[in-house]
Amino acid sequence: MTDTSLAMTGPRGARPKRTFSSRNIMLYGTLIVVAIYYALPLYVMIVTSLKGMPEIRLGNVFAPPLEITFEPWVKAWSTACTGINCDGLSRGFWNSVQILVPSVILSIAIASVNGYALANWKFKGSEVFFAILMVGAFIPYQVMIYPIVLVLRTIGDTLGFQLYGTLWGLVIVHTIFGMPILTLLFRNYFASLPDELFKAARVDGAGFWGIFFRIMLPMSLPIFVVAMILQVTGIWNDFLFGVIYTKPEIYPMTVQLNNIVNSVQGVKEYNVNMAATLLTGLVPLVIYFISGKLFVRGIAAGAVKG
Repeated sequence: MTDTSLAMTGPRGARPKRTFSSRNIMLYGTLIVVAIYYALPLYVMIVTSLKGMPEIRLGNVFAPPLEITFEPWVKAWSTACTGINCDGLSRGFWNSVQILVPSVILSIAIASVNGYALANWKFKGSEVFFAILMVGAFIPYQVMIYPIVLVLRTIGDTLGFQLYGTLWGLVIVHTIFGMPILTLLFRNYFASLPDELFKAARVDGAGFWGIFFRIMLPMSLPIFVVAMILQVTGIWNDFLFGVIYTKPEIYPMTVQLNNIVNSVQGVKEYNVNMAATLLTGLVPLVIYFISGKLFVRGIAAGAVKG
């Protein structure tokens, strides 16, 4: 047998890496610790929400429930008291839905057109306009709270209808504050698409809206999912804007949750508080788990070009 045949019959390819290398131990050990750090509070919330108050008073917060009950969930949704109102989170949920849907649609629609125009249709002053938007993205929103109150009141007085303290006033606020970062994402995503598509459409006689609806939109599902998740998470979890720009009858779900948890009436019901917290956070979690892969793809694609 020749040396060549021996070489061909021997092991080939890269040497397999050891499973328990120091690098893998460090990597997976860190991931496990971080996962436990974030999963443990969630576990405590879930098991506490499924216990009755007599069992909670025993003090073992990590023990699973001896007898599972969904009464805290029902009470958190329909009968928990927030001041003089005892209708739970249900009213706040529908208020949040009425705020969320138009805010997400308006902000994404306007930002997508802005990003498309800035990426593909260069006009005089486009760079200045983009710079102003970027400055707006990094201004702390707390600085703008009182000026926006004055603006909403002035617009309402001028037009003859009230904006401050209404759902539509809060929708306008969320749309404005979501505009800069969403415009940046859409601009970067559209800039990462092949220029040949845009030029070919222009040669064929397509205009601004024709290219946008027939070419850009069908290729933009990942970035639209990113924008939707960012807006849904930010708007649904918002507390400060909700408590400032609305009134008690139309408080969003997060403000209702705060009122339930910090209520001083009666006995502190930790199971109801935990159930209310889980109900409040359910919507963004469900949306993220459904569209998580597209979110990662869109973030990566939107960061290709600046």
